[in-house]
Amino acid sequence: MHHEAPTISPLPQSGLGDDEPYAIITQDVHKRFGGDKRPIQAIDGISIRVRPGQVTGLIGPDGAGKTTLMRLIAGLLTPDSGSLTVLGMDVRTQALDVQSSLGYMPQHFGLYEDLTVQENLNLYADLQGLPHAQRPARYQQLLAMTGLAPFTNRLAGRLSGGMKQKLGLACTLVRPPRLLLLDEPTVGVEPVSRRELWQIVYQLVADEGMSVLLSTAYLDEAERCADVILVHEGRVLGQGDPAHFTRFLEHRVYCVRQKTGLKRHLQARINAESAVMDAVIDGDCVRAILKPDTPPPTIADVCWRLLPPRFEDAFVVHLQEQVRTDTPQVTPVEDLPLAAGQPVNQSPVIEVHNLTRRFGRFIAVDNLSFSVQRGEIFGLLGANGAGKSTTFRMLCGLLPASSGQLSVAGMDLHTAAAKARARIGYMSQRFALYEVLSCEQNLKFFARTYGLKGQQQAERIAWAIRSFDLEPYRHTNSGILPLGFKQRLAMAAALMHKPEILFLDEPTSGVDPIERRAFWNRINALADQGVTILITTHFMDEAEYCDRLVIMSRGAILAEGSPSDIRALARTDEHPNPRMEDAFIHLVTERPIGEAGTKHA
Repeated sequence: MHHEAPTISPLPQSGLGDDEPYAIITQDVHKRFGGDKRPIQAIDGISIRVRPGQVTGLIGPDGAGKTTLMRLIAGLLTPDSGSLTVLGMDVRTQALDVQSSLGYMPQHFGLYEDLTVQENLNLYADLQGLPHAQRPARYQQLLAMTGLAPFTNRLAGRLSGGMKQKLGLACTLVRPPRLLLLDEPTVGVEPVSRRELWQIVYQLVADEGMSVLLSTAYLDEAERCADVILVHEGRVLGQGDPAHFTRFLEHRVYCVRQKTGLKRHLQARINAESAVMDAVIDGDCVRAILKPDTPPPTIADVCWRLLPPRFEDAFVVHLQEQVRTDTPQVTPVEDLPLAAGQPVNQSPVIEVHNLTRRFGRFIAVDNLSFSVQRGEIFGLLGANGAGKSTTFRMLCGLLPASSGQLSVAGMDLHTAAAKARARIGYMSQRFALYEVLSCEQNLKFFARTYGLKGQQQAERIAWAIRSFDLEPYRHTNSGILPLGFKQRLAMAAALMHKPEILFLDEPTSGVDPIERRAFWNRINALADQGVTILITTHFMDEAEYCDRLVIMSRGAILAEGSPSDIRALARTDEHPNPRMEDAFIHLVTERPIGEAGTKHA
C-alpha cells in the first residue's frame, strides 16, 4: 500500500548570514566500507549545516549512518569524497586541530572500570593536556554538574548505567570543548538519568555557549533539540526545527478509545482500517494516524479525539515510506505459532514469594513477591541498578535465589531449574547469538539445543525464516546483520521450541520505531495465544503495552498494577494526565520504599 509523505527539504539557517561561521558544514560527503566485493554505502552524499550555540539532533534508525557521520566530523575517519568543515577548519587537512577543539563521546565510552571516578577524571585530564592548576576548579564544576561529587572514591565499574554515562560525559568535558559530539548518550539509560543528562547538556549550551550535535534513538528527545537532521540509509531526509517535520500531520492524528476490552485488541482493530496509516498504544488510548484527507472510520463503541502531532508521528510516516520501497514487509502476525494452547489467565504461571538475592553483604533483590498469569504481558521496570536483571536471571534459572520461593511453569526452581528452562524462551539485552554463524546456522544450533530433530527441526526453521522475513539474510553471518534483523533472529531463536513463557530483557534498545511496532505486534499475538511474556524496558511508552507491571528501586517493589494504576499514582491538579515516564520519575525519586530498600544485611 502506497502512502505518500511530503518531501522535507533543509530549512534556511535563520539568524546566520552566508559569511558567518557554522559549527559544522558537510558538502556531498560519501563514505563506503567493505571493499569492492560487498561494499556498504554508509554515507551517501550528505550535506548539512549545523548552527553554533545550540543542540542539534541527528535522528535516524539503526544503520542510518549517524555514528559514521560523527566519526567523520571528528576526524577519526576520512571521507571518500566531499568536504567537511568543523569550527572553520578543514577536517581533511587539520584533523588534529579539529580534535583538540571538540569533545566526542561515543556509544561505548572508554571508562576504566577498575579506577575510581576521580582517577578516571585525572587520566582524561592527562590525556587532554589540562594544566594541573586548572584541574581543581574544573573537577568541582563537573562533579557538581553531574551529581558525582559524593562518589569520587567509587570504582567506575560499580556505578549504575546512568552514573557511568554522566562520568563519561564529565571525562569528555575535562577540557571545555567548543563542539560536543554525543553518540546516543541515553540508550539503555532509565528515565531519571536521561532527564538529568539532558539538563547537563542544556546547561553546557547556556553557560558555556557550547555547540552540541547529539544522536538519539528516543524520538521524544528530538523535540528537545533546536534543530533536527533526519537521516536514513546514509542520506538526509530533511533538516529543520522539530515542529517543521510535523506540520503536514495537522488534523490527522487521533486518540481512539473504547469503553471495554484490552488496548492491544483495539490497536489491532484500528490498524486493520484502510484509512489508518499507523496505530500505537499511547496511555489509555490508541494513537492513530490517518491517511491525508480521510475522516475517522465509524467503528461501534469507539470514539475519536483529535491530537496535536508529535515528532515520532512524522518520523514513522517518512520511515514507513522508505521501508515500503526499499525492504520487504514483515510477515503478518497470524503466521506465528500457537503455543501451549491453554486458556489465557487460567492460573499463575510465575509465582514469586519473598525472593531475596545477596552478593556477600549486598542485597540486590530484597523480599520480592508477585505473580504472573498465563497469557499476561508483565513488565519489570526500574532504574539502573534496581535489581531487574538479577530478578530476571533467577526467574530463568540462571542464578540461584538466596532465599524465598520461586515457581515457573509450575516447577520449583530450587529443585527443577533445568526442566523449567526447557519451557521458557529467553531474549537477552545484548545480541547473544553466534556472530560467525549465518542466520540458518544459528537457528539450527538453537533447534538442536532445544532437542528438535529431523522433520520437526526443518519445519521450525522454515517457520522462523518465513515468519520473521529472514530469507534475504538466510546465509548472512548474523554479526553483520542490521540491528532490526538481529532482533528478529534473536526472537525467532527464542521461539524455536514453542515456549510457554518468554523472557525479554530490553529487547528493543536501539531499534527503530518500525521494527518496534512489528515486534510488539508479534508479542501481542503470542499473548493472545497463551504465551506468558515477562519484559524489561527503558522505553516508558512500551510499558503501556503491559497488562500489569511492577516498578523496582533498590531491590524492592515501589508500585504494582496496570499502566493506568501506575500513572494514577503521579496524578496531581497541576498534572492531571501524567505520562508513564512522569509516573516512573515521580515514584523513583519521591516515593519512599521503607525498610525494603535497605542495601546491606
